[in-house]
Amino acid sequence: MASASQEYDYLVIGIGSGGIASARRAAKYGAKVVAIESKRMGGTCVNVGCVPKKVTWNAAAIAETFKDAKAYGFRNFEQPTFDWPYFKKKRDAYVKRLNGIYENNLNRDHIDHVKGRAKFVAKNEVEVALESGGTQRIKAKNILIATGGRPKVPNIPGAELCIGSDGFFDLEDRPKSIATSGAGYIGVEMSGMLKALGSDVHFFIRGQKLLRTFDPMIQDVVTKEYERQGLHLYKGHQITKVEDIGNGLKRVTYQDMESKKEGTVEVECVLFATGRDPEIEDLDVKQVGLELDERKHIKVDKYQNTNIENIFAIGDVSNSGFELTPVAIAAGRRLSDRLFGGKPDAHLDYNSIPSVVFAHPEIGSIGLTEPEAREKYGDKVKIYKTEFTGMYFAMMDPEEKQPTAYKIICVGEDEKVVGLHILGQGSAEILQGFGVAIKMGATKKDFDNCVAIHPVSAEELVSLYPYSIHLNVSLSATRSR
Repeated sequence: MASASQEYDYLVIGIGSGGIASARRAAKYGAKVVAIESKRMGGTCVNVGCVPKKVTWNAAAIAETFKDAKAYGFRNFEQPTFDWPYFKKKRDAYVKRLNGIYENNLNRDHIDHVKGRAKFVAKNEVEVALESGGTQRIKAKNILIATGGRPKVPNIPGAELCIGSDGFFDLEDRPKSIATSGAGYIGVEMSGMLKALGSDVHFFIRGQKLLRTFDPMIQDVVTKEYERQGLHLYKGHQITKVEDIGNGLKRVTYQDMESKKEGTVEVECVLFATGRDPEIEDLDVKQVGLELDERKHIKVDKYQNTNIENIFAIGDVSNSGFELTPVAIAAGRRLSDRLFGGKPDAHLDYNSIPSVVFAHPEIGSIGLTEPEAREKYGDKVKIYKTEFTGMYFAMMDPEEKQPTAYKIICVGEDEKVVGLHILGQGSAEILQGFGVAIKMGATKKDFDNCVAIHPVSAEELVSLYPYSIHLNVSLSATRSR
């Protein structure tokens, strides 16, 4: 429990991944730290984000493996059924264990923690509406806002009948049919998982392609692949109304954004994965004069400073531009290094941050897209790319083969790698190692000088033209170099 009579060195609002990382690093430097959380410890990532998402993706990948097994000669077994309630119970239990680990880590590092909702009353003081009732005021020399965000659901008739991405993890059973909306990574991930687990998915996107902020190659290939897999993709459409028509069904009215023609589809569930808003309303940030951007995110510089000298922000609540758990963790730790560790220039380098999308198949990206590189470097850009079928799919009928697509973006005479975009099996694991190389300033020659591992898909990244001849075929045949 926090002491109301004591001024802390560091007050952290939000015990998510970034908040606890910063709090624990500060405590290890000897700072007196208090942390406040209004919900479950662990924030978005642990409770309604990365962790339960990846567990669900694992289940979807297993479902795909069962489907693929017959091409490898497995016989005499029935198509497995998926017990969603059993799965959800085990997933929830896993998340609950992680909540406990977070609390144990705070206790181990002697960090006081308070359950409740904070608001500013001064630049160095907050008032907490306690979960147990009543209020408590806490003062601190430095305050970190790490409150994250919450899902957006558009203001349309019937919005109360829909769920956001958080609500996906509350579903007690797998919907047999669902309408999803949102072409970003959350929408792509959840739509892909549901399809793999057997749901009939009606996927609405405002543009013509998925993942519009990603490299065009990724957009083209993943959009085509989702259509091949049988998701009903409504390009250039938006959901305008949702009605409860009984018998567990909802009627979704949608509109073609160009022609304005309307249509309807009946589904069990409607999911909006159209981004997240920063969780700041209850903080009363106007009380201290914090500056926000046009999307209501807290403005920060590269050191996570706000316009108030002792108040800082990290993660999804800030305008850093990267709503990724590892980014919040890294930024939070470097902030504590600077404030309490005697490292005055410590800050996160936001260039070349790797990210992945747990789509079907996986997608990895680091650095500049091709359009970004050409805008920045003009004709100094050189592109290496390939599309092929991974060896895993060699045994399957043509209509069952998933694509693999890789692109390396280089700049200058030394062909420094400034962007890498990969789609295909294992991309998430592949990207981590290549991310280190690119962060270290790798060139195309460095890639070429690495001996390939054969036969794996990732060997293509170290053997692109002119070091090999590329054909749109399976890697089942050894190719001369």
